[in-house]
Amino acid sequence: MPRTGIVGIPADPAGADIVKAIGRRASLRAGADKVLPLGALVRKEELSLGELVRTRMGSAVLDRLVTPVAAGVYSADPDVLDVDAVVPGLRGAVVKHGSLAAAVGALRQAAPAGSAVAGISGGIGLLVERLVQDLKDRGVKLVADAAVEAVERRDGGWQVRSGAGGFDAAGLVVATDGVSAVRLLAGSIPGLEAAEPAPGPAVALVTLVVDMPELDAAPRGTGLLVAPGVAGVRAKALTHATAKWPWLAAEAGPGNHVLRLSYGRAVGQDAAAEDFTSWPDEELYAQALADASVLLGLPIGEDDVLGRKVVRWVGALPSATLGHRSRVAQVRRLASGQHGLQLAGAWLAGTGLVAVIADARQRARLLAEDLGAGTRPEGLPTGADTP
Repeated sequence: MPRTGIVGIPADPAGADIVKAIGRRASLRAGADKVLPLGALVRKEELSLGELVRTRMGSAVLDRLVTPVAAGVYSADPDVLDVDAVVPGLRGAVVKHGSLAAAVGALRQAAPAGSAVAGISGGIGLLVERLVQDLKDRGVKLVADAAVEAVERRDGGWQVRSGAGGFDAAGLVVATDGVSAVRLLAGSIPGLEAAEPAPGPAVALVTLVVDMPELDAAPRGTGLLVAPGVAGVRAKALTHATAKWPWLAAEAGPGNHVLRLSYGRAVGQDAAAEDFTSWPDEELYAQALADASVLLGLPIGEDDVLGRKVVRWVGALPSATLGHRSRVAQVRRLASGQHGLQLAGAWLAGTGLVAVIADARQRARLLAEDLGAGTRPEGLPTGADTP
């Protein structure tokens, strides 16, 4: 990964790490970005990440650096990703600074301290446990494992119907995936049905716990992103979790390693996305062992595996294709006219906890203001009668 890049786009195409990855000729082509006129490219109504990178820096940067990141993070081809949704502000920075490289460098410098990837000792799953406990401590009624069947306007508020019964509320936050949110609310919000997003790509994650002292030196660092078309590998990414998180390495113990392989991505602009979620667990395990062996350069067999697990995500990733920001703005406009309603989640906020949490905080504040609760630090009022 470029040390000074964003989604694989380098701020310094002439850097030694970039030359090593794409070759000197491709590096020189990428360097032409500094002198090429901007033309009408950045003024296009819809601009893909792929078109921007290919035009400014050439195909090698796109294929070797950006595509693996786009496929790994967004499970999509960069030619269908809306650059304004994937990297907000990049287009404006290109205009301001005169080149893509300079724009990337400026955005990196402006990134807040601590914005690099971080984690929590014990795992990010602790967030859910602590938040649930906090809600219980505040007297909030929680209803789990009850699929919502309908949402309707009722007497100036909202009624939510599920297998667990009906719940009335003055305020409602819908934090499902986009398809579910639109289908639940379409009967109450005229025009919303037309804004239903396409389902995002499906992803299968295979976690392996292996007894492999040979991996103690972390020969591939903390992980890899795999470009589409690499022979002999079907995974789009591998995370060497015990090399990435010291707390996990300490918990696993010497010689034991946690590897996570990710499957499912779009493989071309017009191609259907790969979907491994229908594969049986045993087939996914076998594929993960084969891919990990290739990517880590060491043969890993069934006898080396101490534990394993498959997790499937269907519809969890937003479909950030061309026009995504316009569609999000349309949904926001339609929902804004509904008293006591806010929509949250990755399909509107963007991929990643940082984007989702920041947007969710804003939605909570707006709902509190809408209900006349003010902007108290505690956020929404809570109590036994607040669903």
